[in-house]
Amino acid sequence: MKLSKFISIVILFLSVSTVFAQQLPQFTQYMFNTISINPAYAGSRETLSVVGLHRSQWVGLDGGPETQTLSVHTPMRNENMGLGISFINDKLGYENFSYLYADYSYTIKTSEKTKLAFGIKAGMTHYFLDRELLDDPSVVDDPFFNDVSNRWSPNVGAGLYLHSDRWYLGLSTPRILNTDYNNGRNGTLDYVALERISYYFTGGYVFDLSENTKLKPSVLLKATNGAPLSFDASANFLFHDVFWLGAAYRVNQNAGAIGGIADFQISKQMRIGYAYEYPISDIAPYTSGTHEILLMYEVFKSKRVKSPRYF
Repeated sequence: MKLSKFISIVILFLSVSTVFAQQLPQFTQYMFNTISINPAYAGSRETLSVVGLHRSQWVGLDGGPETQTLSVHTPMRNENMGLGISFINDKLGYENFSYLYADYSYTIKTSEKTKLAFGIKAGMTHYFLDRELLDDPSVVDDPFFNDVSNRWSPNVGAGLYLHSDRWYLGLSTPRILNTDYNNGRNGTLDYVALERISYYFTGGYVFDLSENTKLKPSVLLKATNGAPLSFDASANFLFHDVFWLGAAYRVNQNAGAIGGIADFQISKQMRIGYAYEYPISDIAPYTSGTHEILLMYEVFKSKRVKSPRYF
């Protein structure tokens, strides 16, 4: 293993946790990608919605995390129910996680203007290690690494989503089952790979500042068993119902980040977004920052569906 790459991986691991516990990736544009963490969001946009996202984290650091997501969700003929499917590919150093999950939601009206959705998700998580690591002389004779690599594990999740046209609150745990990919064993490098339960609380509100300008603050609080609490806050301005521009801030025990967000409604069906993050932690000297691109496409078959949607 090259020394420079080894040092980079060590920095990555120390930046996440002293004992590495795999968590679902976090996104700067989480407010536009809610389906990835909360199954109750499925169908809430009242139309077929397709969202793709690419995130390159800590660019310039060898082995920096890269994540791609693709999700599709829609209401059913019975508009109280929604269905969705989501795929996440997450790579950190030599580790690779792929998540393929289906989502189902059921919505009830709690008042004339508010709705409460209950959601469940179920699917599989695939864990594998890069061949470059498995073939490295320092680990090639250690059977542990081949034993833990290339595994599929089932999991389930659940969520609640309370919302109106102007605000939302969400509570979810997208992975309920703990998964130990080591089967209680460690390799010669004391390598630990765990998937632990995370709890997400999200919220947002849309304020009218003028006829053509709106402000939407959003928050995300994430708690993971055995990991530091993470808090995200963002504020986005919407101009003429077409252009979002805002700032984001994330903080936890080990690291934080500041960033900017820009989203453009190209047409009624298409939206494109870009976000940039810069870490405010010990990792800052080793990276030029994080880039994130989001694409959303929606099919509007009903004239009653409003566009743009605020969340």
